[in-house]
Amino acid sequence: QVQLVESGGGLVQPGGSLRLSCAASGVTLRYCLVAWFRQAPGKEREGVSWVSSSDGSTNYADSVKGRFTISRDNAKNTVYLEMDSLGPEDTAVYYCAARPEPYSTTYYHHAHEYNYWGQGTQVTVSS
Repeated sequence: QVQLVESGGGLVQPGGSLRLSCAASGVTLRYCLVAWFRQAPGKEREGVSWVSSSDGSTNYADSVKGRFTISRDNAKNTVYLEMDSLGPEDTAVYYCAARPEPYSTTYYHHAHEYNYWGQGTQVTVSS
């Protein structure tokens, strides 16, 4: 049984930082495309960051480029999202998602293209 468990969300002031974690069991993340999505109230779920299964290369949505960093720890089977310079527009529930596809450099941007999802973690940016 595959499980993705996110953690690290919370309340942070504008300009602050958070690090989200996505710990996996039942699937090896190094052989998956792993993405972080977010969904704000009343909005569609949007992808913000991706790490490929081939060489760990990364990709970011324009809205977070230069502020967010995705990384993967193969030994811990965990993917992280370091979020800096947070603003109110980053407030959302953040989800990690995985698509088993070894040795791939394709970044899938649509939620329905992913096989496994975590339960989500709330990030609120407010003073």
